[in-house]
Amino acid sequence: MVSTAVLIPARYGSTRFPGKPLVDLGGIPMIRRVFNSCLESGFDTYVLTDDKRVADLIPDKQVYIDKEDYENGTERCAGAVLSRQFNDYERFINVQGDMPDVTVEMIQKVSAILQYYSVATLYTQMPEDKLNDPNTVKLIRSNDQCLWFARGISGYGDWHLGVYGYTQKALESYIHLDETSEERIEKLEQLRWLKNGWQIGVLPVKFEGTEINTPEDVHIWNQKK
Repeated sequence: MVSTAVLIPARYGSTRFPGKPLVDLGGIPMIRRVFNSCLESGFDTYVLTDDKRVADLIPDKQVYIDKEDYENGTERCAGAVLSRQFNDYERFINVQGDMPDVTVEMIQKVSAILQYYSVATLYTQMPEDKLNDPNTVKLIRSNDQCLWFARGISGYGDWHLGVYGYTQKALESYIHLDETSEERIEKLEQLRWLKNGWQIGVLPVKFEGTEINTPEDVHIWNQKK
């Protein structure tokens, strides 16, 4: 049986939203909500962070502290899996730390498509109010293969959700891939895969939750609950 782990990168010092992993969502810090939801999948789950304040919210054996100043969450995951702590895993599912409404179904779907692709992710139907929102990442696809990701396009595309899957080999390769101008302009780490010739498999999923990209999203999340 293939051994799989869930990795949750949670950088405290986000330039766009400092301290984001610790924001209060219904009386619980966001990183703890994400961690608890991922545990329900049955996969071993780890939080990858650069800060003790985040680490203190997670059991010691399920947190990995790395002070390296990575460019993005995928780089943080790629750096972590070089540690012996993760030697026993063949596949990894990266749930972004700003996905408090992640579900077991989402994690299971990413795990399933990793049977066919070395890199995988999810999408859902785009709400009309997000079509022109640059904080909402759009995904362009052909059947079950992703063609492009972007923030700036408007009026079309599916809503890309921040859950990824990688084989061990693919994830270890990431830090050796060239960062491209498109990745820097869009601020989308997943473009590095596409621009370096990797295929990304995608599956649809139902999602009515909120991604926490801005302080306003925290207000929206708490209002919904």
